[in-house]
Amino acid sequence: MFATPASVPSPSTLRRAVEPATRSSELAQANAHIRRVADMLALVADAFPVHRRLVHAGDAIHQAGQVFTHLCVLNSGFVKMVNLSADGRDQIVGLKFRGDWLGFDGIAGAVHDCDAIALDTGEVWAIPYDALLAACAARPRLMAAVHDAMSREIVGDRNSLMSVCTLPADARVADFLRTWAQSLALRGLRTDQIMLRMTRAEIGSYLGLTLETVSRALSRLAREQLIHFADKGRRDIRIPDVGALDGFVQQCLAPAVATLQ
Repeated sequence: MFATPASVPSPSTLRRAVEPATRSSELAQANAHIRRVADMLALVADAFPVHRRLVHAGDAIHQAGQVFTHLCVLNSGFVKMVNLSADGRDQIVGLKFRGDWLGFDGIAGAVHDCDAIALDTGEVWAIPYDALLAACAARPRLMAAVHDAMSREIVGDRNSLMSVCTLPADARVADFLRTWAQSLALRGLRTDQIMLRMTRAEIGSYLGLTLETVSRALSRLAREQLIHFADKGRRDIRIPDVGALDGFVQQCLAPAVATLQ
């Protein structure tokens, strides 16, 4: 028996039905992530005394060329990872949030090959690497947590590379904002209004774009009402719907996909 047109849900009805399920799924993911980070921090704190260091914006947690002795866990705040490019420019190669580990780059050669710089006030837990190895040998759950952190860093680096290699400029900026907001959401923080902890030039460095291109992309996103600037300095950004940024990214990709077909 065929459905009559009156029995077919309208797009708005379908959207209202899907949105609560989406929000429920996002909340479940955030709760799971918060529990995972809390469990990991508890494992670290229980294994040995950690050195807690308060950092402020601009403080170096470790620097390129420094002898590797410790891994660090970011308990609060935001951190940028910076490499020196071949032409002498600082190149931002990674961003870290609460629960992320710092210093994996130093394990292979016993020397750090990048800088870890605080983007705002936060707390870092420093863990002697030798003590961590000994603790992991006796505590399988701690070892699993370290391996999990390594795996997540590899996946994050791969996703960042995919964004830079495959997305047009405006979509890269939209994807950056979406990823930042989703990272905040996973940690139970608000996502409807965020403060950009990076300058336009730093965002460009991270995304492989010029400062002017980043500014034009942000202006386009504002014109399309995907974001709103909450202050004259344009550092506070309001995002009415994070999912709409994903839709914008897919819209930007559509012409390229159509060309390949």
